[in-house]
Amino acid sequence: MDQLLPPWPLLAAFIAASLLLAVTPGPGVLYIVTRSLAQGRRAGLASVAGIALGNLGNAIGAAFGLAALFAVSSAAFTLVKYAGAAYLVYLGIKVLRTRPAPRPSVSPQAGALQRVFRDGLVVALLNPKTTLFFAAFLPQFMSIDATPIVQGVTLGMLFVAIAAITDSIYAIAAGSIGPRLTRTAPLRSLGRYVSGTTFIGLGVFAALADVRRPE
Repeated sequence: MDQLLPPWPLLAAFIAASLLLAVTPGPGVLYIVTRSLAQGRRAGLASVAGIALGNLGNAIGAAFGLAALFAVSSAAFTLVKYAGAAYLVYLGIKVLRTRPAPRPSVSPQAGALQRVFRDGLVVALLNPKTTLFFAAFLPQFMSIDATPIVQGVTLGMLFVAIAAITDSIYAIAAGSIGPRLTRTAPLRSLGRYVSGTTFIGLGVFAALADVRRPE
């Protein structure tokens, strides 16, 4: 157990810091809230699952040295960063070009939820700043005598679990409000415009943000 987790005082500090970071709204939370408002609670939770799995992949990548690659190779970092930004812009354009339904569906179909999950996964995986964040954040709470990869992956999993819980709360809250905002055709059209432009804005932000500042 000592190899998996740091001593309790250090672990308690890690949990507190992780919770504070998780509840602070950022691009990931904005993405989830936008999905939840536009497509409902289940779509929001599917986004949470996709982003959580993508973040877990980034945490594992950081533990195995992917962050070191991004730190020394600007080309690799930039390639992944712009690929993620382009995907967000693509999602925004796709939303803007989709005709609004005559009335909001009661529950998204399984296929639609799979696409929402996939989009969240891709958006999270193609954010190299998340890998750099884990590489900078996790070592602050690791035991000196622990195996770095094992404890790094364990703490990464714990952080992702905490973030998934807080993100789910955001998704449920936004998903409960969403249906009230899409009861009429004008509001549905407005919601589609807001969702599309939000995704495009997130993509532009990801592309123009400081490439060496983890988020």
